[in-house]
Amino acid sequence: MKKSSLSPDEVNFDTSSGQKSKFAKKLANPKKNEILKQKGMQKDLRSSNLKIFGSEYFFNYELSWLQFNKRVLAEAKNEKNKLLVRVKFLSIVCSNLDEFFQKRVGGLKRQLLAEVKELSVDGMTPSDQLKAVRHEVQNMIESYRGCFFEELRPKLANKGIEIKSYKDLNEYQKSVSDRYFQKQVYPIVTPLAVDESHPFPFISNKSLSFAIELVNPRTKEKSFARLKIPANRNRFVQVHRKGNKVILIPIEDIIREKMPQFFPGMKVLSAHMFRVTRNASVDRNEEEAEDLLETIEDELRERKFAEIVRLEIDAKMPKHLKKYIVKNLNISWNDIYEMKGTIGLADVMEIAKLSGFNRLKERNWTPVLHPALKHNPEEEMPSIFEVIKRGDFMVHHPYHSFELSTQRFIEEAARDPKVLAIKQTLYRTSKDSPLMHSLMNAAEEGKQVAVLVEIKARFDEERNINWAQKLENYGVHVAYGIPGLKIHTKLTMVVREESDGLRTYCHIGTGNYHPDTAQLYEDLALFTCDEVLCSDVTDVFNLLTGYAPDQTFEKLLVAPNHMRKQMNELIEFEINEARESRPARIIAKMNSLEDPVIIQKLYEASGTGVNIDLIVRGVCRLIPGVEGMSENITVHSIIGRYLEHSRIYYFNHRGEHKYFIGSADWMHRNLDARVEAIAPIENEKLKKYMQFVLNIYFNDNKQRWILNADGSYDRAKKEKGKSKLSAHEFLMNHMKESNEPIPKAE
Repeated sequence: MKKSSLSPDEVNFDTSSGQKSKFAKKLANPKKNEILKQKGMQKDLRSSNLKIFGSEYFFNYELSWLQFNKRVLAEAKNEKNKLLVRVKFLSIVCSNLDEFFQKRVGGLKRQLLAEVKELSVDGMTPSDQLKAVRHEVQNMIESYRGCFFEELRPKLANKGIEIKSYKDLNEYQKSVSDRYFQKQVYPIVTPLAVDESHPFPFISNKSLSFAIELVNPRTKEKSFARLKIPANRNRFVQVHRKGNKVILIPIEDIIREKMPQFFPGMKVLSAHMFRVTRNASVDRNEEEAEDLLETIEDELRERKFAEIVRLEIDAKMPKHLKKYIVKNLNISWNDIYEMKGTIGLADVMEIAKLSGFNRLKERNWTPVLHPALKHNPEEEMPSIFEVIKRGDFMVHHPYHSFELSTQRFIEEAARDPKVLAIKQTLYRTSKDSPLMHSLMNAAEEGKQVAVLVEIKARFDEERNINWAQKLENYGVHVAYGIPGLKIHTKLTMVVREESDGLRTYCHIGTGNYHPDTAQLYEDLALFTCDEVLCSDVTDVFNLLTGYAPDQTFEKLLVAPNHMRKQMNELIEFEINEARESRPARIIAKMNSLEDPVIIQKLYEASGTGVNIDLIVRGVCRLIPGVEGMSENITVHSIIGRYLEHSRIYYFNHRGEHKYFIGSADWMHRNLDARVEAIAPIENEKLKKYMQFVLNIYFNDNKQRWILNADGSYDRAKKEKGKSKLSAHEFLMNHMKESNEPIPKAE
């Protein structure tokens, strides 16, 4: 097939009518249907639409997530990366594991506690999954700790970054350490004794603590105390810095050395570290809640005291102390992970961010101004609304500046006297977001401002509640979402009074309105004043703030009411094209692929000869490359400098080359339990950019991985005669040089 101008690649399809598909037979297998009913699947999956079940069709979600973290760990081990980049990735591995235990393991343990009998769609009980997770995590701990202590730490020392213990410091460095302890640590640390009048203290989530055994020299009576490492001090303290050399000491080493100062008259027998992780998977009943805000505030309080799902503990701690802690924390021995040396290596991010040492870091990147927003410096800067009116354009973060595009859009709307109304959805934003300040200023100026705040955004609930209350104080109309659904869509609309009447301008994105993560996350967003598309966005806001259960949309794909059906129809169209021996192609890029019904449909498409490429950064439950089921499906994953966060969908659609971007993955929660919006990209120049970007991803031979049928991943190999290519590096250079294609319509 000759390459089409807007097809992401050149593909030859084998759509011979005689091609056999074992999958077609499996779809009709009544035994599988019966098993599905017997296993008590969740209601939304227990439909006649899902006809497959078990590990031969689906990877386990938790184990697939751990495979994702292995790919992150591979970047920490990759000797081709700069040294402090490797340290950064190792920190990310550990912080990812923290979140995994809080959310995923916490959820499994709640299921176990509730005696849930239902199997996961791959056929595992909660108990089975916890056992498998523990095995994989144990291996991962051994791997990442070996990477840090045996590889990275010696290399850091060779490059002038030494991590020493107190006893290895010289006298001057010890004096620096001593002064730091007296001035910065001792006044804020509170040792807590445990006895008849002092119960075992509450241990907060992710806090580092010393378990201390003491003895009274006079009475010989032993006692226990807990001392919390202050989280508001650096984990690694600089005791020497000169030129390109720095000496660091872990704060716990300083405290351990000075431990007797906290217990005068007592002898310290032992002091060993431990760290707890608490469950963040807290049940809520939104349907019965009279006040959703109050419900979430109660949940936050409950989460602070949630059950412990992991205890990281110093392997050298005496056994009787381990038993004492396990008993008082009321946990199982299966929740314990013993470690030799430093606990809580997520904190090595401090080392990765040390000032100086640029030779050990990635080259700096400053996001560029989008070409559509450039103007002659001798002329007055045009209004962003005038730029959008000339033609749609797309921004691609972090290559294009968030501050000079999305942030400018909000700030200019807030100042512009012609703007009458601003509406925005808020899922996550920064602590001191300039966008929120602009919205508050707009409300003070008398504009109609409405913000849909998602106060159920995991780990950002408290921040979002604070912003919601601040916005309300300034006169912003704040809505808190819909019971049972999360507002995950990324939409902003601005209504402006112009000479020919009211005009609506929209920003439809794949990422959050978060200035900080816009520097680290890869995302796309469309600026448009297309009347039909903007009318759809207006209807989404009306759906969210009012009552519109039967709302329909002309161009937008909106969840939960319509998107699943529309995605199914788009896949079905390609299936029918393949059956007629016409070119059929699907490409989808997302964070995670989990939805069983969508996976089933993709298997069906593969069986008819549709060529499918999936770019899935994280969890993927689909099993690729299985003859008769998924031999026409390839799953790629890009792990690199930036976190791939955009969602892109492409369907050949008989040469129409349909492209979409938006906020939704192919996951049950996105399709059925969240408000999401995906927008079509209709302009040919914008399609050309989408085609270009997907081509870059498929040609990446430095950061791209390929998923195997056994669940493992291999790095994509460089083909003979091709140059080395990293998508992130390539796109940075592309934007810096303002090369074609440029994502603008005019």
